[in-house]
Amino acid sequence: MDKSGYSKPLIGSGWLRALLYIIALFLLVIIFLSFFILGLYNGKFDATTLQSVFKKENLGILNVILFILTVVITFVVRRWVDRKSFISLGLDFNGHVWEAIEGGMLAVFIISGSSLLLNATGHLKWMEIIFDPKALFLSFGSIVLIAFYEELIFRGYILNNLMDSFPKWLALLISAILFMIFHWTSSGFFPLFNMLIMGLILGLNYIYTRNLWFSICFHIGWKFMVGPVLGFSGDETFQTLLQTEMKGDENITGGTSGLEGSVLLMAVSLISLIALYIFLQKKLNPVSQPAPGRI
Repeated sequence: MDKSGYSKPLIGSGWLRALLYIIALFLLVIIFLSFFILGLYNGKFDATTLQSVFKKENLGILNVILFILTVVITFVVRRWVDRKSFISLGLDFNGHVWEAIEGGMLAVFIISGSSLLLNATGHLKWMEIIFDPKALFLSFGSIVLIAFYEELIFRGYILNNLMDSFPKWLALLISAILFMIFHWTSSGFFPLFNMLIMGLILGLNYIYTRNLWFSICFHIGWKFMVGPVLGFSGDETFQTLLQTEMKGDENITGGTSGLEGSVLLMAVSLISLIALYIFLQKKLNPVSQPAPGRI
């Protein structure tokens, strides 16, 4: 019996619901962003306009638009196609406070640990500190919006529905690959592989708990530490607290991809992924627990 009180899904296959959701979301975002650009530049739409719209000063409003569109579209599809409640995507916070804290702490550990290794090996030096509380607050707010709508898309809806059609490990891998493709901004191996590992970490807790708060807080912690705090943003999207100087092998430093292109980050992330899997298996998988009466 469906405890949410809703009927069977309008479309039976979970993978098909996920595919149609991706297509609908993509088309609607393109349409709304096109209207936004046309309105912002008085109907002018060319290559120069497209480049200027993604300047630092416009990113805040773009993130707000993407956040609103994602929430509305996901709510509509969840309610009338999946025929389940919006909160059942994994947004119930009760009983998941510690998961949220653990997610944020794990991200801080991975980024800080990788940064300290770079510093210890002489590949990273922090030159100065620029403390701009307004910039940090605005960048944090923007990151919260990004983390929320990306997790709602990739874990909350896509992974949730893929798990209805495929074994959970295959569903996790597919969602992580889609997440990697979405963040495909560099052709290097390490940036792509690090995004894949990040997608696996973000989805791993979800396949055990069906709750999003671990991944949302992990995502926030990751992006906030990489960019505004430790100064690895590279694209000048955020004013960073620490100003960095990188030198040495680009496979180690990450080169133009920043920390997310570093083999050291890959190593720390892989170890963290394995440790998280072992932890979740022991804590949440009934099969891994000893049978009553056995030692």
